[in-house]
Amino acid sequence: MDNQITKLPNSPANPQISAVLLSGGLDSAVLLAEEASRGEVQPIYVSAGLAWEQAERDAVARLLASGRVGSRVLPLVSLSVDMRDVYPAMHWSIEGRPPAYHTPDEDVYLLGRNIVLLAKAGVYCAAARLERLVLGTLAHNPFPDATPEFRSAMAHALSLGLAHTLRIDAPYAQVSKAEVVRRGASLGVPLELTLSCMNPPGTGLHGSYGDLSPTALPDPYGDLSPTALQARHCGACSKCRERHDAFLDAGVTDTTHYADEANIR
Repeated sequence: MDNQITKLPNSPANPQISAVLLSGGLDSAVLLAEEASRGEVQPIYVSAGLAWEQAERDAVARLLASGRVGSRVLPLVSLSVDMRDVYPAMHWSIEGRPPAYHTPDEDVYLLGRNIVLLAKAGVYCAAARLERLVLGTLAHNPFPDATPEFRSAMAHALSLGLAHTLRIDAPYAQVSKAEVVRRGASLGVPLELTLSCMNPPGTGLHGSYGDLSPTALPDPYGDLSPTALQARHCGACSKCRERHDAFLDAGVTDTTHYADEANIR
């Protein structure tokens, strides 16, 4: 039986281009810059209908518009897989009521998160004939879809199902978030433009965004003042804790704007 699939028109194999899952967060922004220092990269953003995604899109657009993540970054590819028909309407990721500041990482689990991201991005990679897909999973990630065994199995399944060899890499799988901050600072990545927050001011309980279309990305050239460009953080969720602790552990000044500074040192 012929298991070959038809590729997109005018799409030759591009083994030299790496696809990078880009969320607008610290880890993926630094990963994008490091990958771009070694070769051409294709950033991919995948929407899933979560409460904080409009703020992520703002961060992604302004990060890429800054020109400070390398010169070999291709235009963003924006994809979507709406998970609002799977997660309950009152789920914290949909409602915008994230776990509190001191919540352990183990309790902040989105069922199938990496499965969804890698599956959609993997299909895109097959269509565009990209052979390497990277994501910013960190050391000590406690979730079942963040293990080397999972990534190997996912790459194998996608390669079989798409009749296209795909490698999934996690270059930071043995790296701490503090080390990522150090690397980002060394590379000159504008860390202040990144977003590590599950309830950014203006989203979630403060206003919901439901447009998952690729055209929903913001205009990065609107207000280019330093204050407007800086991603705003709630300062009260566990992602803000991870971010702030990483800056402290890295010995790098945290210039993040936190709406709630009760836990900021």
